[in-house]
Amino acid sequence: MLAPRHVPSPCVKVCVLDPDTRMCRGCHRTIEEIGEWSEYTAQEKLAVLERLAQRRKEAGEP
Repeated sequence: MLAPRHVPSPCVKVCVLDPDTRMCRGCHRTIEEIGEWSEYTAQEKLAVLERLAQRRKEAGEP
């Protein structure tokens, strides 16, 4: 399956970093994932989105 050319950012405009996990409480990305998002390929972005789904599940979010 081909990756799409444009993968939208998962940012939900709730930018609060947890000091312990260094993850955004809004989108669940790490500070590194946020900072490097624009440099990622579409495949790398899709991989991040898969990790975010797992993080949301682990946090008990839909």
